[in-house]
Amino acid sequence: MMRAKDDLPQDVSESVETLDQALKGANYITARKLTTELTTSSELDTVLELLARYAKSQPQATELLVEVLDATGTVRRFAAGALLDQTAVDDVSQDALISIADSVDSYDGRSKVTTWVHTIVRRRVVDHLRRQRSTVPLEDHDMSPAARMSSIIATRATVHEALEALPDLYKVPVVLRDIEGHAYANIAERLDRPEGTIKAQIARGRAMVAAHLRDTGVTE
Repeated sequence: MMRAKDDLPQDVSESVETLDQALKGANYITARKLTTELTTSSELDTVLELLARYAKSQPQATELLVEVLDATGTVRRFAAGALLDQTAVDDVSQDALISIADSVDSYDGRSKVTTWVHTIVRRRVVDHLRRQRSTVPLEDHDMSPAARMSSIIATRATVHEALEALPDLYKVPVVLRDIEGHAYANIAERLDRPEGTIKAQIARGRAMVAAHLRDTGVTE
């Protein structure tokens, strides 16, 4: 649970109050500046809980939440505690950030945000290990050319439809990253946004695409 402001040093308490007011007023420039300052202090949990509260109704607060979790290495640290392969850690961390952005409404405030995040990371680790153990039920060469082509066209069309439905704020960085293959740093420079923001927006955009694909029955 979030610490009472009376329990914080005066300057930190004032910053937390200002951050609260900035989020309430949708002043994300000030909120990002204060978030950066506060997460370098000992008040990471306090900041995360504020962001999680506002993320339920503000997509930009969700971006900030994902940005902080990525920038502080919180998600990666949890993943690295369960996996040895660094590529797997990278993949699971990105999957977890997408899940966090997609399921922020499920955070009920009864535990620390980091505890909730840890649970999500554990699930993504289990998913990763299960995929590694599972056998592929049907290889491409076992499908007829017509069936394979139909599957590819249908999937690509649905993904394209999901991408087109995204707001430009998320669509542009997702396309640059996942379709055109640009590095995060290059996308940040091209769009003149902080790299952490780009990662958060891509995570959010991917979550929205994944939700669309689930709704259309492309994924389970």
